[in-house]
Amino acid sequence: MQNDEGDNVDLYVPRKCSWTHRLVTAKDHASVQINVANVDPVTGIATGESTAYALTGYIRNKSEGDMALSALVTENDAKTLTASSEE
Repeated sequence: MQNDEGDNVDLYVPRKCSWTHRLVTAKDHASVQINVANVDPVTGIATGESTAYALTGYIRNKSEGDMALSALVTENDAKTLTASSEE
């Protein structure tokens, strides 16, 4: 919920899994959030910014966490390279 000034006033804002788009509940103690550094495509040096990926315990329990994270990072990298080449 937001107040009149547009600030979030909720006590708890649930996250969503980046791979399955399921809600990460408060009781999902197997879930993780991994921040991956953004890298400049020209120099190969980290820019100081990062992209957060949340994975639920369901994905990790099925042993698909590594595959999901790799696919998400590859997809984001392809989008970044496409956007930088259009400039």
